[in-house]
Parts: sequence; C-alpha cells; structure tokens
Amino acid sequence: MSQEKQQIIDLLHQYQKSTNTADAKMAASLYKNDAIMIPANFPANYGKDAIFGFYDYAFSLLQLTLEFAIHEDQIIVNGDFAYATTTSVGTRLIRETGDIVPEDNRELWLFERIEDKWKIARYMFNIPPKTQN
Repeated sequence: MSQEKQQIIDLLHQYQKSTNTADAKMAASLYKNDAIMIPANFPANYGKDAIFGFYDYAFSLLQLTLEFAIHEDQIIVNGDFAYATTTSVGTRLIRETGDIVPEDNRELWLFERIEDKWKIARYMFNIPPKTQN
C-alpha cells in the first residue's frame, strides 16, 4: 500500500474516532479551512467554522457508534488530491429520548494534501436506499 493511501486511511480512522467520541473539535480539525461538508437531509456547510458548528450541534443531539468500511482500492490519489468512498454502519443514540436506532451511510470524500498533510476538502454522505425483501 502506498504511503499516501495509508495516510488517508489513518485520517479516516481519526474521523471515525471523532464521531464515535462526539468530539466536534477533533472532527473539524480534519478539514481544510475552506472545506465543504454536505450531510444527508441538512444544508451544506461551507468552511471549517460552519462544519464545527454542524458537528457541535449534531453531537449535542445524538451519539454515534459507527464502523467505517475503508477499502484501499476505493482510494484514488492523484498528486495533491485524492478521493475515496466508504460505508459506515452502526447505531445512533438519540440523547433526548434514549432511543437507539440503526445508522447506515455511504460517503464520498475528497482530500487535499496541504504542507504534506492530508485534509478533508469535501465530504458528502447519504443514507443508502433500503432493499426490498
């Protein structure tokens, strides 16, 4: 595995840790300053401050327990840019009610290497359609 891909996998593991520990500051620190985050069913967030605000608000409402499926062959590096797709599954605890519900996402990531460090430049996730049985 290339060093670049391993660094991106490490970044995605840091992201997973930040969501599972409800650490908005850590999550936002993984983004570049002018990043864009497009969450499912919410408006886009432009810039690290707005992204922090989204995570801070979301984590005040819920606690995620997610496991990301990260595959080396789904990480494409081209110079100082890279993209990847992942999926995540787990649970979401709704703090107000105590209800625990399934969480299932698919994600598209765009990364930029800045001063030899990979940062999230664009991130979008949505909920996959449910299959019929």
